[in-house]
Amino acid sequence: MSDHVVLHVKGRVLVGPQEVRDELWVVGGRVTYRRPVAGDVRTVEGWALPGLVDAHCHVGLDQHGAVDEATSEKQALTDRDAGTLLIRDAGSAADTRWIDDREDLPKIIRAGRHIARTRRYIRNYAHEIEPDDLVAYVAREARRGDGWVKLVGDWIDREAGDLTACWPRDAVEAAIAEAHRLGARVTAHCFAEDSLRDLVEAGIDCIEHATGLTEDTIPLFAERGVAIVPTLVNIATFPRLADGGESKFPRWSDHMRRLHERRYDTVRSAYDAGIPVYVGTDAGGTLPHGLVAAEVAELTTAGIPAVDALSATTWGARSWLGRPGLEEGAPADLVVYEADPRADVRVLAAPRRVVMRGHVVG
Repeated sequence: MSDHVVLHVKGRVLVGPQEVRDELWVVGGRVTYRRPVAGDVRTVEGWALPGLVDAHCHVGLDQHGAVDEATSEKQALTDRDAGTLLIRDAGSAADTRWIDDREDLPKIIRAGRHIARTRRYIRNYAHEIEPDDLVAYVAREARRGDGWVKLVGDWIDREAGDLTACWPRDAVEAAIAEAHRLGARVTAHCFAEDSLRDLVEAGIDCIEHATGLTEDTIPLFAERGVAIVPTLVNIATFPRLADGGESKFPRWSDHMRRLHERRYDTVRSAYDAGIPVYVGTDAGGTLPHGLVAAEVAELTTAGIPAVDALSATTWGARSWLGRPGLEEGAPADLVVYEADPRADVRVLAAPRRVVMRGHVVG
């Protein structure tokens, strides 16, 4: 579609959870609610949402580490065609800055490269360092990223045979303070219980997965306003992982199964306590891209109301990440559906049209 064509989105435009308009126009790649006086008009009809957000995604990464640009492009296109137009890339060993120059690919908010303890994470993924170097590496990734830094908060300790915290309290306090000084927020991969209190009391902004939340730590998260990104489509893989590690690490396997069994109760308890919950798929490691609709459905299975599950991938998620939705003058990144996704979030799995910067791309 050429730049002089006006796109008319007609039907129901879900500007917010309660704000619904009958139509919008796209002029020069931006949203307007004022009817243009002239132009070659193309009309798209249906239920429109802001472009979906995947707040835990890895473009440029597969199970072995960094991938080439062609593979990264395919990953980004898969997410785009599923309606994901804004990604918080929660750690990647690849340089994906070239994507910023592509008007047809999702916008990416990068957290730099994972920062992990030596030999305590997936090979080829992270900077693997010791606590004395944590502040320096956090500063480095804060400068390289787009306002986020990603720590690996816990992982299997082969000597203990179970998940244990990766960092001493004083190290994470200093590292998070340095990230905040540099204007970056900090998130951390955490499956288990042990690392959570130290990270939250040290000032962390978000926890990924958060399967280790308990009745002791949920109030602390709520009090401090620390968000979680549960990645339930990833947590679904825990039983298979546990089976694979049973013979060598039986304690770890049992722990992973218990975390999996209570996953829905954990997320619902967090939501009920007022903890901000956002949609993330953990695509790009062992999981395929394009799973955002499945993750929204998982949140509703956990008991989160449909409108709030939608907000976790649209209005609320965009506000949390500091990116606009469908307000006047915003970039026209939106997805159009056949039916009202508030009535049935499964509608998200079948976008009718995907629009980026005012261009129909899918």
